[in-house]
Amino acid sequence: MTNNETVFTKDLQNRRLNVVRTFDAPLNLVWQAWTESEILDQWWAPKPYRTETKTMDFREGGYWLYQMVGPEHTEHPTWCKEEYKTIVAPQKIANAVSFCDENAVTNTNFPVMNWEKNFTGKGEHTTVNIDIYFDKVEDMQTIVGIGFQEGFTAGLSNLDHYLSTAFRIRKDLKPGNAARVTTYLNFPGNTEEALTFYKEVFKGEFTGKKLTRFSDIELPAEVRMNEADKKLIIHGELTIMGGHVLMATDAPESMGFKLQTGNNMHINVEPESREETERLFNELSVGGVVTMPLSDMFFGAYFAELTDKYGINWMLNYQNV
Repeated sequence: MTNNETVFTKDLQNRRLNVVRTFDAPLNLVWQAWTESEILDQWWAPKPYRTETKTMDFREGGYWLYQMVGPEHTEHPTWCKEEYKTIVAPQKIANAVSFCDENAVTNTNFPVMNWEKNFTGKGEHTTVNIDIYFDKVEDMQTIVGIGFQEGFTAGLSNLDHYLSTAFRIRKDLKPGNAARVTTYLNFPGNTEEALTFYKEVFKGEFTGKKLTRFSDIELPAEVRMNEADKKLIIHGELTIMGGHVLMATDAPESMGFKLQTGNNMHINVEPESREETERLFNELSVGGVVTMPLSDMFFGAYFAELTDKYGINWMLNYQNV
């Protein structure tokens, strides 16, 4: 089995489907992708459908309620519910899956599926082994008959793309996970010129991945860029006096950004844990203005932007490498 091949096995005698797939990402990142609704919404549904979470309570006894929606809501949404029975982080999730309405009332016209997902990590690779059990052979045949294998395989391919992109960018932008504080600068399209100027003034050195252009990374399909913008800098890193690091990115108006004096510089805080990131966000945002809520971003970070009650701009950027 290759790393990006999904293997389906149908066991009629035991009323069981088995699905196995290996991803090129570490266990913690794969576990996160299966247990956080913000990430599940990005990959769970086969295109052109998308998943929209109504509520998620990831704990034993909790459930995930979501809908699968067609393009521009042109088709009637399908509601589904996952009820979590057993959770052994980051190794196992057992849950019951059913079709339902928007109030989580089960649709008895369709069978309930009992899932057991097992996660095994080895370095930078993680295998997910899923057993799906049915009460009757006819129930299994019903689910297979409505295109479950094709749809789930497409969803797992979405996940493979998300994980490989996020993990690669994480490794490129931050090889370690030690906490640090840097200064982050935004420019309207002249980041390379500005950082080169600061390099000469402070006799500094480009560090990390130095100057990375948008064309150097694989962007999500929904990010549209013209050829000129692809040459701009998505991330630059310059170490100046005292070991302080200046980071910078281009934010041109053609991509929807509106820079002005005051919102083009942030104190960038990189905590050591997701929990510390949430604590800092909650406390810094009191009485302030949140310009970008804390969420998982395509570049692999748990990220937020805000202006505190004193008018100071902050970035919170946790990358679990």
